[in-house]
Parts: sequence; structure tokens; C-alpha cells
Amino acid sequence: MASTNYGYYRATIFLAMFVGYTLYYFNRKTFSFVMPSVMEEIKLDKDDLGMITSSQSLAYAISKFISGVLSDQISARWLFSIGLFVVGGINVVFSWSSTVAVFSALWFINGLGQGLGWPPCGRVLRKWFEPSQFGTWWAVLSCSMNLAGSLGPIIATVLAESYSWRTILTVSGMICVVVSFVCLLVIKNEPKDVGLPNIEVATKKSKGGSSSDESTLSEFLLSPYLWLLSVSYLVVFGVKTACTDWGQLFLIQDKGQSTLVGSSYMSALEVGGLLGSLAAGYLSDKAVAKQGKKIYGNPRHFILICMMAGMFVSMYLFRVTVTPDSSKVWILTLGAVFGFSSYGPIALFGVIANESAPSNYCGTSHAIVALMANIGGFLSGLPFSTIAKHHGWEMAFWVAEITCLVTTVLFFMLRNIRTKMGHVPKKAD
Repeated sequence: MASTNYGYYRATIFLAMFVGYTLYYFNRKTFSFVMPSVMEEIKLDKDDLGMITSSQSLAYAISKFISGVLSDQISARWLFSIGLFVVGGINVVFSWSSTVAVFSALWFINGLGQGLGWPPCGRVLRKWFEPSQFGTWWAVLSCSMNLAGSLGPIIATVLAESYSWRTILTVSGMICVVVSFVCLLVIKNEPKDVGLPNIEVATKKSKGGSSSDESTLSEFLLSPYLWLLSVSYLVVFGVKTACTDWGQLFLIQDKGQSTLVGSSYMSALEVGGLLGSLAAGYLSDKAVAKQGKKIYGNPRHFILICMMAGMFVSMYLFRVTVTPDSSKVWILTLGAVFGFSSYGPIALFGVIANESAPSNYCGTSHAIVALMANIGGFLSGLPFSTIAKHHGWEMAFWVAEITCLVTTVLFFMLRNIRTKMGHVPKKAD
């Protein structure tokens, strides 16, 4: 009977988070989706558009870090629902506005609300799913972003033919607000809230260990593995962002390819990324189920290192083999392989940071590595484009390749360090 109850609650909670996070992501991108319609009504130049979108990105990076820390201290379902309510409300108010200053201020607040979405999801998943299922469900939940990102522009374009952009934002925002109340009712922080034994406690007791998995902040922050994950995630996310932001230009300007091939390359990369996330979660979960969680090393490392090596190889082939006469199929294949190899590690870094941390700092752990990833994303912008400006795209991508290779080798050499962050009882150690 208990297993039936677990199944019911897992299904309803996961569905609520999936629908909720799909709406989070859709309403993060609504301005981008309706941008052509907005520009027909209101005169906006490139600097105005950049200011509006950048204000959201800055707020999102700050908020996601703070939210990760908060998710260890306050109710995850309240944090998730409040964020969704704020995001929906801001979209409605945005539809009433007409000036760049107001647009930027509102989109900054939208960014603050957006940061409250993912960290609570990670905490709820860890509380409700076994370690051998965690990676798979994390990867499936992350597909909500791909769903919203792929269907969003199509839905917005179809609706824009019949309705104004203001109506689209209002309706989208109101749906968000309504669903935020549904999420508050449906999502439960942990099994204990509905009278079921907590997964983590049950797992530890069944293995004869202590049911306590808490550490002090200093013990957690002094864990070398936390910083190995953070630096590796910074590099992987930075290299991935460089390829997604600049790969199209590199193909067109340096490799003599058409704009159509450039955009097709980006689509192939995203499709590969979706498959890579799912494969990384599923295969690494199989490894955890087979080997069990360890204090030294992690069963997920093999998949992680293989995919990081795949990033390097696909980047090298992309830079060296592509010419104006290259087969389109070959270019799209390289894009799909790079997407598969880069989105897989991005999913795994979040999973590993969450599950390797003490139970009282799992949200903080994810917040720290995600912040480092955002720094990597920043470095892939102006610093990367500056190298390209002075030394060409070829050199810029070579630097990204070598950085990726060095990080992969370093991670391989340190793959068996202590991966359990924080305090470990001497008996267990």
C-alpha cells in the first residue's frame, strides 16, 4: 500500500513541477517570442532590446543563487509557487506597459522570480526519488525547458496572427498565476508531509548506517569535491555557451557556410542536447543502481568523463574538418554530437552537486555550482569575442577546445577523490 501511495504522490508532484517549470520557462521567454509584434507597436532599437533581456539575465543569476540557499531553509513548495506567481503577475503587468525603462524594471523582477523555480525542484526530487532514479527524473524534468523553448515560438507566432502581444502576455501570465496555486496544493516537500517514511532515512537505515546526513557550513564549504565540480561546470557551461552563441557565426564567417546551415546546426545541437540530458540521467542512474553510492568516487563519473571527452573531440573535428565544401550532414552530425556531449554533463553536474551534498545543504551546493556555471557563461561572451576579434574565430575555438581537454584530464585524474561532501563519520570513512 505504501508503494502505491509513493507512486501516486511521485506522479502528481512530478507532473505539477513539470507543468509549472514549463510555464516558468515559457514566461521567461515571452518577450523574445512576441518581440516582432512589440517592435511594430513601440519603437525599440538593439540597445533597448539588449537592456531588457540583460536585466532579466542578471536578476536570474542572482536569484537562482539566493533561491538555492533558501531552499535548504524554507518550504520548497512555497518557494516554487511564489516564484511562479510573481512571474505570471509580472507578465500581466508587462502587457500594460509601453516604455523601455518600465519594461527593463519589470523584466528584472521577472528574472528574480525565475530564479525561484529550479532549486526547489532539485530538493523535492531528492526527497521523493531513490538515488538510482534521481538522475533520470532530473533529466526528464529539465526537458520542460526544451518543450517550452521549442513550442513557445510556434505558439506565440500562431496566436500573434489573431491576438495582440498584450493579450498573449496577459493570458500567459494569468495561466501562470492559476497554476501557482495548484502547485502549492499538489507539491509536497517530502514523504513525511503525507505520513510516508522519508526516502533518504529509509535508504540509510536499510544499509545499517546512521540516519543523520547533516554537516556544518564550514565542513561543507571545505569539501574539495565541491570546488572540483564548480570549476569543471564553469568550463563545460562556458564552452557550451560559446558554441551555442558563436558557433553559427563561426560557420558563416570562417567556414563559408550559409545562414540556413548555421541555423540548422543550432537546431541539431539542441536536439542532441535533449537526447544527451536524458541519456546521461538514465545511464548514470543504471550505474548507481549497479554500484551503489560511494564516499570515494561516484558511479556517474564514467558517463560524465566520456561526455566531456566527446565535447573536445566534436569541437576539434568541427574546427579542423569543416570547409565551404563540407557535407551538410557531417556539419549537422557534429552539432548533434556536441549537443549530446555538452548537455549531458550539464545535467549531471546538477545531479551530482545535489546528491553529494549533506541533506541540509543540497540546495546550497547546487546554487554554488550553478553560480560558477553562470560565470562560465559570462566568460563565453565578451572575453571570448575579444579573443575572436583580435586573433580570429579559429584561435578562440582552439582556446575553448584546450580548456575543455585540460579540465577533462584533470577530472579523470581526480575521479576517485572523496565525493561525499561535508562530515563523514569515521566508521563510514
